[in-house]
Amino acid sequence: MKAVELAERDAEIRAFVTYADPPSQAAAGPLSGVAVGVKDIVRVDGMPTGGGSALPPEALAGPQATVVSRLLAAGAYVAGKTVTAEFAILAPGPTRNPHNLAHTPGGSSSGSAAAVAAGLVPLAVGTQTVGSMIRPAAYCGVVGFKPTFGRIPVDGVIPNAPSFDTLGLYAADVAAVAVAAGVVCDGWTEPESLTPPVLGVPDGPYLEQASAEARDAFEGQVRGLRAAGYEVRRVSVMADFEEVRRQLFTMNRYEAVRSHAPWFEEYGHLYREETLAVLREGSGISDAAYEAARADRERFRERIAGAAREAGVDVWVTPAAPGPAPASLATTGSSVMSLPWSHAGLPSVSLPAGRAGNGLPLGVQCVGAAGRDEGLLVWAGGLAGALRG
Repeated sequence: MKAVELAERDAEIRAFVTYADPPSQAAAGPLSGVAVGVKDIVRVDGMPTGGGSALPPEALAGPQATVVSRLLAAGAYVAGKTVTAEFAILAPGPTRNPHNLAHTPGGSSSGSAAAVAAGLVPLAVGTQTVGSMIRPAAYCGVVGFKPTFGRIPVDGVIPNAPSFDTLGLYAADVAAVAVAAGVVCDGWTEPESLTPPVLGVPDGPYLEQASAEARDAFEGQVRGLRAAGYEVRRVSVMADFEEVRRQLFTMNRYEAVRSHAPWFEEYGHLYREETLAVLREGSGISDAAYEAARADRERFRERIAGAAREAGVDVWVTPAAPGPAPASLATTGSSVMSLPWSHAGLPSVSLPAGRAGNGLPLGVQCVGAAGRDEGLLVWAGGLAGALRG
């Protein structure tokens, strides 16, 4: 699709900040000729990177991200840069939900999810620090994949909180995500054969973060998975969920301040208030509090992995968001349903799973074991089919 046509089709959704024409000839490879939207905190040679901010692009410039180079080498081309919340934090961009223009598409990878949902591109790159891949996928009714922390190199990406920042992918179905994942993830190897997974529902304070409507829908989805032949086990976990939340945001805010130190002294007056509030919070966190939260996170990772082993769970299943996309463009919604899994660095996939009462999409989040991304996507293909009924 030519840049001018893409811009015309994007006029209402506003998923992109820049547009580019396809090359005259596509390179050979598994993604030959595939148009990709790239979140505007990920550097692409020849395209300005603004990070959803008012900072001058030259201040944010740097070498092209490895993830982009890998996509190009596989035959894809960058159709444009997609809208992000300012610096992938909280302040939303102008993107609208393709299913209802008065509703948020989620964030911070708002443009990437909306671009795929609107059929503007078949593939898009986003990032997740807490819930910025999974939530927009659920709100926009597409497949979103956040791999194990560190599985895709994050060089060439404006950092938010480096202990959590993870690149991910959006597409209309799991099969398309899996092809692209094989291109961009380190050491990708297809599993030879897998038996159906045992699914785990994480009962307790965490699951209660979802709205009553989302929980009711989720229980229906669980019944559907059981009817499709999946074994589902209810497991009581994360009784200390509020403490887990505190640990993550202690680390996140502390690291965000340090990530923005190269720019803040000169350009701090250009930051939006939502971002400034995060940085003010982070500047008040001591080194000791940060190190304590890091130690607590390691213990949490061990506990959640141990709970899965003890219960014989291969994949955790949860609502992908607390409910459908809020009726506002002033918020990107809540990341709470992704929070503990991002804290643990685990791979996760959001699968479309029906509609809420207002007609907007809902999603089911599937979370696998660290480093088991390939198997998670294989299983996710089957789960997606079962969720479609």
